[in-house]
Parts: sequence; structure tokens; C-alpha cells
Amino acid sequence: MIATSLLIKMGIAGLFAGLIAVATTPFVKALALRFGVIREVRGRDSHDHPIPLWGGLAMVAGFLITVLLLRPLAGQELTVAVGRGEHPILGILLGASLVAAVGLLDDKGDLKPWQQMLSLLVGGLIAALLGARIGGVTNPFAGTGSGYTAQNYIELPFALSVLVTMVWIFLVAKTFDFLDGLDGLAAGVCAIAATTMGLMAAARGDVAVALMAAALAGACVGFLRHNYNPASIFMGTVGAQFLGFVLASLAVVGAFKIPAAISIVIPLLVLGVPVFDGLYVVGRRMVLRQKATVADRTHIHHRLRDRGMSVKQAVWAIYGLTATCCVAALALAWMWAR
Repeated sequence: MIATSLLIKMGIAGLFAGLIAVATTPFVKALALRFGVIREVRGRDSHDHPIPLWGGLAMVAGFLITVLLLRPLAGQELTVAVGRGEHPILGILLGASLVAAVGLLDDKGDLKPWQQMLSLLVGGLIAALLGARIGGVTNPFAGTGSGYTAQNYIELPFALSVLVTMVWIFLVAKTFDFLDGLDGLAAGVCAIAATTMGLMAAARGDVAVALMAAALAGACVGFLRHNYNPASIFMGTVGAQFLGFVLASLAVVGAFKIPAAISIVIPLLVLGVPVFDGLYVVGRRMVLRQKATVADRTHIHHRLRDRGMSVKQAVWAIYGLTATCCVAALALAWMWAR
């Protein structure tokens, strides 16, 4: 059962982040135009004229400013206890900020793929070292219980825990970057996934995670005011990889902490659309012996468009698929908690 007071606080956090994103997007657009950060029309794109980038900065601002002001809402220090001297939330914020900064540079001058990859891995390393890491996995073959025990929980060695976390964060952040191919697509999918994570965290009483998820969802909805088709600005790498990084990190300190065998299934369901789309595309390129970093038109949104769907129809079809996966994740979590 979710406390009504926490839902109200989540609503306030989401509204505040959304208002910041809405208000700052025009300024970000002007900044992008001034510095010539423009997405020209490419063969695989759906827009027919140049569109400014850097829109993700508005979501970054909405999320970070709201999180930094969340302490009065939470009524406690915004932290998730893991170990002595560790501060997972700080790790998430620092890692996400690094990824956003590198994303800004990539939007301006197209960094090499390895430079993008390095920023995601280093950001994940920062988050993991400060406590936002996958400490272990639930043993699906052990008996169920009400919490973590030596019988139902397999703790990972520290180095392996950090490595697994880095790979997870990299995977989600990069696949979100892949998903950002239609007006409003990535922001809408992120809003749905973040809302789901927030509700799960609220049901467990994880105030910090619930409020951060609500802030992320609110920032995405606010940005959609300018990014929904026909978009006047794109989020760019700075936005797509930032959203993926934060979602993956929230799953680490939230959904992965569910003491049940479904703790692995739930985050994969919530983030299933971008993750499995990205794995499909990369796997297909490997089978065909193509470079994994070379863009093409094999992503789910491209395939829907090639079947004759309009931009809005394709976006809403993917929204619906994401929502279905998230409802399934919520149902699994609720059934297991009974």
C-alpha cells in the first residue's frame, strides 16, 4: 500500500521538474541555435528540415534542480544506505552529470564512438563506487523468504559487482540513445518507465528513489511540450544517454533490490523496449558482419514507419508496448509481495 502523502510528494516533484523543463527549453533552443548545434536531415530521419539539439539540457536541469531541492519533501537526507562512506544518490548525480557533459560535446562535434562509450563506463564506475551497484542476485532455485538471506541471495564480489553495474548502465544508456529516433519517443518511454519505478519504490517505502523517479518522469513530460511531433527541438545525445543512465541507476538502487527471484525480471520488463530493441539491432549487425556503431533503419521505430505508420502512430504504438511491459512488471511485483 502506498502512502497518500508520498504520492502527493511525488506529484509535487514531478510537477516541479516538468515546469523547469518546459520553462528552460526555449532558452536551450536559443543556445543551440547560437552555437550551431543543429540536426541536419539524414537518410534515416523522419524530420524534413534542420532541428536544434541540446534539448536534453532542459530535462537535465529539471531533474537535477528538483533532486537537489527534494530534502524538504523527503523529510530526510536524500540517500540510500548501502555502506559506510557510500552515497549512491551522489554517485548517480555525478555519473549522470559526466554523461550529460560528454553528450553536449557529442551533439556539437560528433565524438568518436569509443569516447561516448568511455564516458558511460566511467559514469557507471563513479555510481558503482559510491554505492549504486548491483551487489548480488537472488537465487531463483532457493526457497522464497521475506528478505535477503544466505540461502536466497548470492552476493557478488566487489570487483564483479562494480563491473556488472557498469555493463548494465552502459547497456541501458546506449539503447536509450538508439531509441531516440522519432519526435517524443525517448522522452515518453522514459516517463512511463520512470513512473513505474517510482510506484514500485513508493510501495516499498523507498522515498528517495520514488521522488527521483517522479522528478525524472516530470522532466520528460515537460520536455514533451516542445519535443512531441512536430518537434521544435531534439534532446540529442545529452538527453538520451542521460535519461538511460538515470533510469538504469534507479533500477540498481530500486527494482534490483526486490528480495525475490523476479528482481532480475522486473527491471528488464520496465526497460524492455529499449533494451531488447538495442540487443536485436546490435545482434543483427554482428550476424551480418556489420559494424555495431554504424546507424541504420532496423530499430523498432524505423520498422513501424516502414510499415506505413505515421510518426505519431509509431510513437504511440511503442508507448503502448512500453506501458504493457510496465503493467506486467507492476503486476508481478504486487503478486510477489502478497
